[in-house]
Amino acid sequence: MIELWQLSKKFGNFHAVKEVTLQVPPGEIFGFLGPNGAGKTTTIRMLVGLIKPTSGRALLCGKDIIQEPEEAKSLLGYIPDRPFLYEKLTGLEFLEFIAELHGLDSGRLRQKRVEELLDFFDLKEWDRELIESYSHGMRQRLILAAALVHYPKVLIVDEPMIGLDPKGGRLVKRLFSELAKSGVAIFMSTHILEIAEVMCQRIAIINEGRVIALGTMPELREKAQTADERLEPLFLKLTGQEEMGRLGEDFRG
Repeated sequence: MIELWQLSKKFGNFHAVKEVTLQVPPGEIFGFLGPNGAGKTTTIRMLVGLIKPTSGRALLCGKDIIQEPEEAKSLLGYIPDRPFLYEKLTGLEFLEFIAELHGLDSGRLRQKRVEELLDFFDLKEWDRELIESYSHGMRQRLILAAALVHYPKVLIVDEPMIGLDPKGGRLVKRLFSELAKSGVAIFMSTHILEIAEVMCQRIAIINEGRVIALGTMPELREKAQTADERLEPLFLKLTGQEEMGRLGEDFRG
């Protein structure tokens, strides 16, 4: 389970995130949306322990990410929007390294898990090639594999579909669905509203550092006071960007 309680972050006089409170239970795919600069990435970085909040708390399965960082991070799989890879390692070496960092000490257990992930993400043929030779989509799939190597109970994803071809995107959607069914709590930030609309049970919209709407699609429609079926017009209305959407419609017209 993911819990944020009055989570806030200031950089000097700038209040990037303001008192965000939300919970994601086990088995839910939760969407976290907002315009550029709204506070999404700052919130995620606090949630995974990369930066300290100015106030408030972030808990993963009851473990405070600041007070109990090792315990919390052992439960966490994190996929950043700009992942770092050791390009002079092979894909196999990289996954074995990550598995060892997470404490999969048994050689047989580690090997079995790594081979499962390489097969699932269609990387087996390339497992002994240096990562520097991988395409962008292959790197994304390798990062996904690394985030799952230790069987995390919480998965936090920033822009999961960047660089993936349609086959890779379909694979990720199926993976997230299966993980949620197994009880993993998934917190997903994306700019692709169609993905959030299809995959997420609930969605939070953040704007200017505050969560301005949170709920299911029917609850977001009620908040926006509109009967629109799609997420895009709801998002534009709630974030005050409706005129931009109409301008786009004028161009298409």
